[in-house]
Amino acid sequence: MKRVAYVLGLPVVLFAAWYLLSAGSESFYAPPLSKILESFGKTWTLDRLTADVVPSLLRLGAGYLLAAVIGVALGITIGLNRWVRATLEPVLEFFRAVPPPVLVPVIMLFAGIGDGMKVIVIVFGCVWPVLLNTVEGVRAVDSVQIDTARAYGISGPARIGRVILPAASPQIAAGLRQALSIAIILMVISEMFAASNGLGFTIVQFQRSFAIPEMWSGIILLGLLGFGLSLLFRLAEGRALRWYHGLRAAQRRS
Repeated sequence: MKRVAYVLGLPVVLFAAWYLLSAGSESFYAPPLSKILESFGKTWTLDRLTADVVPSLLRLGAGYLLAAVIGVALGITIGLNRWVRATLEPVLEFFRAVPPPVLVPVIMLFAGIGDGMKVIVIVFGCVWPVLLNTVEGVRAVDSVQIDTARAYGISGPARIGRVILPAASPQIAAGLRQALSIAIILMVISEMFAASNGLGFTIVQFQRSFAIPEMWSGIILLGLLGFGLSLLFRLAEGRALRWYHGLRAAQRRS
C-alpha cells in the first residue's frame, strides 16, 4: 500500500493543484481542468479508442519489439568482437546522433506513408539505447564466468544464452527502459505526418479545429498511456530480474 502511495502520490497532488488553480480560468487555450475532464469522457469513447488508440499501440509495440530484437542481437555481436566494434563504432555514433524526427520525410520517400513508415521511425529511434547498453553489458561480463563456461565446454549459442545474456540483462533492461519512453514520443511524432488515424493524428486534428478541451484530453490520455506502460515494464523487469534485485539487496544488507 505504501508503495502505491509513493507511485500515485505526486500525480494526484499535481492534478489536484491543476484542478484548483485552473478553476476560474477563462482562457480559450487553457480551459479549466473540469472542462477538460468533461470532454475526456465524451471524446474517448470505445469507438474512438478502437479507431485511434489501438492502432497507435500496435505501431508502438511492433516498433519497440523490432528495436529490442535488433538492438540485442547486434549488441551481442559487437560486444563479443572487438574488431567488429572498432569497425562499426564510428558509423553507429554517426547514426545515433541523427534525430529520428528529421528522417521522417526521408523514410516516407522509401517506405510510403502507411504503418510501415511509422514503425521504421520508432525502430530507428529505439534501437540505439538498446544496442549501446547491450554492448556495454556484454563487455562488462566477468571474464571468470566466461573462462569457467569455456572450461566446462559451454560454447557458442549455449554460452550466450546461459552466461552472457543473464550477466548483461540488467544493462539490457536499462536500455529497454530508455527505449520505451523514446518509442512513445516517436509514435506520436510519426502519426503527425500523413496519417489518417492514431493518437498523434487525433491530437493535431483537435488543435487545428480549435477543439482545445479535446486536445488537452488527448494529451492527458497520452500521459496515462505512458504511465501505464512504464508500470507494466517495471513489473516485467522486476519479475525477470528478481535474482539481480535480490542480490543487490543482499549486498546492501551485508
